[in-house]
Amino acid sequence: MNKEGNCVFSKKPAPTIDSNRIPAHIAIIMDGNGRWAKKRLLPRIAGHKQGMENVKVITKAASRMGVKALTLYAFSTENWKRPNDEVGYLMRLPVDFFDAFMPELIEENVRVHVMGYLDDLPEATKKAALKAMADTAQNTGMILNFALNYGSRSEILDAARQLAQDVQAGTITTDQIDEAHFDAALMTAPLGELADPDLVIRTSGEERISNFLLWQMAYSELVFTDALWPDFTPEQLDQAVLEYQARDRRFGGLK
Repeated sequence: MNKEGNCVFSKKPAPTIDSNRIPAHIAIIMDGNGRWAKKRLLPRIAGHKQGMENVKVITKAASRMGVKALTLYAFSTENWKRPNDEVGYLMRLPVDFFDAFMPELIEENVRVHVMGYLDDLPEATKKAALKAMADTAQNTGMILNFALNYGSRSEILDAARQLAQDVQAGTITTDQIDEAHFDAALMTAPLGELADPDLVIRTSGEERISNFLLWQMAYSELVFTDALWPDFTPEQLDQAVLEYQARDRRFGGLK
């Protein structure tokens, strides 16, 4: 009560992120660029441009939070079905992004990795991706992992084919094929122990995983937000991490 005798209810302090329980690997399905542009009566490519600008913001926020790997779903194997002019613009974006953002990535000690069917990309896009990986190879901080021309079903089929070839070659037997062998055949293998995301976020209000990391997210925590990707802020990233930290991860067991 206050001095007038009235009851006073104090507000609970806002929850804060536990720095000891930061998800080691966050993966984001960056959705909503087109709708962001449509709401503003702009062409879809304007949404993609703004979305790429937001990649810079969220990359820095995740790195400074202590995330060890950030995987961003940049272009799926199904996205080739979009109009040619839109696909052409999306293929130019990585070139512009790496050219403009590389000094900041190096300053942030971020290491770039790009996974997907890179040989099917336009030569300039592939060259930009390979150069970004080479230019940041010595960095020891967060891994910024772009899924570019990536599709999880194709990835899984390719892994199965690779293991079948290994059996035919006598490198392994069928009885030796286990999760570790399968993990090693996937595109996330270079991430090592960080291959499986702890937290998967999808923006734009859609609640599906769209052929993304189907094997790797077997026990990931999923967070869906209505925010369109260009509007997704570091504060909303914090909220997603807080939601992750409020969950009880049992991996099929009991605590």
